[in-house]
Amino acid sequence: MRLLLDTHAFLWWASEDERLSKPARAAIEAPSAEVFLSTASIWEACIKWRLGKLPLPDHPSRYLPTQLAKGDVAPLDIRMHHVLHITELPDHHNDPFDRIIISQARLEDMTIVTRDENIRHYDAKTLW
Repeated sequence: MRLLLDTHAFLWWASEDERLSKPARAAIEAPSAEVFLSTASIWEACIKWRLGKLPLPDHPSRYLPTQLAKGDVAPLDIRMHHVLHITELPDHHNDPFDRIIISQARLEDMTIVTRDENIRHYDAKTLW
């Protein structure tokens, strides 16, 4: 299964936070899983850290790459076709980070690991 982690799912997985559901953790840690994190999530985490809204155990430039490598999580770069596809999404909500993650998941045939109810309103596969 190809999984695209929402920002909170990645951070909760990396910190072993109990808020990550058991099915989500099992899917992420399954040997056959291909796990990805959008560069949009990295961008979002850096912005929130800089604003003081996201405490991390280390500077994001060290912590995030270390956690990606620890879990064999591959970064998923934002490509032009991902951005252009956003125009095809209905306006259920306007969070730009969620919208790019939804677009990437749809175009790359991935399941989004998320607790976010707003994302479930879109035509994208989700897991929680």
